[in-house]
Amino acid sequence: MSSYTITPLEGGLTNVNGFYCDAVNVGMRPDASQGDVAFIRSEILCDVSAVFTTNRFQAAPIKHYQRYPEGFQTDFVLINAKNANAMTGEKGIDDIDTIMSTLAKSIDVTNPIMSSTGVIGYRLPVDKITSALDKLDFHAKNSDAAARAIMTTDSFKKELACRVTLEDGTHFHIAAICKGAGMINPAMATMLCFIVTDADIPKADMDMLLQSGTEDSFNRISVDGDTSTNDTVMLLANRQSGVYNKAAFAEALNTMMFDLAMMILRDGEGANKVVAFEVKGAKSDAEAQKAATALSNSLLVKTALFGEDPNWGRIASTIGASGIECDDTKLTIHYDDLLIYSDDCRELDAAREEEAYRIMKQEAFAVRCDLGLGKGSYTAYGCDLSYEYVKINAEYRT
Repeated sequence: MSSYTITPLEGGLTNVNGFYCDAVNVGMRPDASQGDVAFIRSEILCDVSAVFTTNRFQAAPIKHYQRYPEGFQTDFVLINAKNANAMTGEKGIDDIDTIMSTLAKSIDVTNPIMSSTGVIGYRLPVDKITSALDKLDFHAKNSDAAARAIMTTDSFKKELACRVTLEDGTHFHIAAICKGAGMINPAMATMLCFIVTDADIPKADMDMLLQSGTEDSFNRISVDGDTSTNDTVMLLANRQSGVYNKAAFAEALNTMMFDLAMMILRDGEGANKVVAFEVKGAKSDAEAQKAATALSNSLLVKTALFGEDPNWGRIASTIGASGIECDDTKLTIHYDDLLIYSDDCRELDAAREEEAYRIMKQEAFAVRCDLGLGKGSYTAYGCDLSYEYVKINAEYRT
C-alpha cells in the first residue's frame, strides 16, 4: 500500500500547474473593487467532469454545456455574477454563443464553458460581459480575485488548495473556488464550485470521484431547503504533473469538497451554527438518509437551533413525519453525548436541560438519533435559521 502526504496551500487555483485565473468589474456590481466577471483558463486542453442541479428548470449555461459532445475537452471557463441567465429560454443560450464568439476573437479557446450566478429571469447584459474580454489578463494568476468575483450573498471567499506528495517524492495539486450561502439544499449542488488539478487522472476516475465526492459533501448540506437553477460542481484536469494515485487523489478531493461544504454552511445567510444530524439504527441507509435530510431541512428545527432551545419534540416529530419506519419506545436522541430523549427518559430534568443549553450555544455540535430498528445510518449537515436570513432574502434584488 503506497503512502502519501496532503499539504494545504495558500493561494487557491494559482498553485495548479498550467492554470490561469482573474476577474474584472464591468459594472454589474456597484462596488468596482470586486469583480463580476471571472475566468479560469488552462494552457492545454482539459478533461472536464461536472455535476449539475436537479432543479428541472436548469439555467442556460448548463443547457449550453450539455450541447457539447460527450467526453469533450475544454480550456476555458467564463463566470459571471449578478445574473443567473436562468429561465431565459433559447435566447439565453444564444447570448452565451455570442459571448463565446467574441471571446474567440481575443484568445484561442476550445469548447469554452460559461457559468452564471445571480438573479433569475433576466437575459445577460452581453455588452457588459463582452467588455470584460478586453480587460482580462488571460495570463494572470489571481485566484483571490476570481473567488471573490463569483460571490453573491457570501460573506467570505471560499478557496482551498493542496499538494499531494507520493512516497517517491513526485506530486500533484488540487485547488478549488466555490460560492454558496443561500438556496442550499442537499439535491446537488446548490452552489458553484470549480476544481482544477494537474494530476494525470483518467477521465473515468474523474467522473466517479466527483460524483461520490459530491454525494458525501454538497449533497449532505442544507441552509434553507431550496435548490438553485444553476448549481454546478466542475472538475478540470490538464494532467501537467504527469503524476497520479487514485487513493491519494480521492482523499484529497473528498476532504476539499467536504471542507468547502462546511464553509457554505458556516456562511449560510445569517447562520450562527453548523449542526451534524446523525441518524443510525434505521431499517436501511435510505431511510436514515430520509430522516437526516428532513432534520437538516426542517424550519422548526432550524429556528430551535437559532433560539438555542433544546426542544427534542421538534427532532422527534420531524423524524416521525419523514415517512420512515420508527418507534418512539426505541428512539434515543443525544445532543453531542448528552441523552435528551429515550423511552425511560422522556422529560428533561433541570441538570440535563442546563447542559443541553450549554451544548446548543456552541458554534458546532451534533444531534444524534438512534432509531433502534436496524443498521442503516446517514449524516446530513445543516445550520440555524435567523432573522438575518429573512432580511437578506427579502431584499435580494435591491
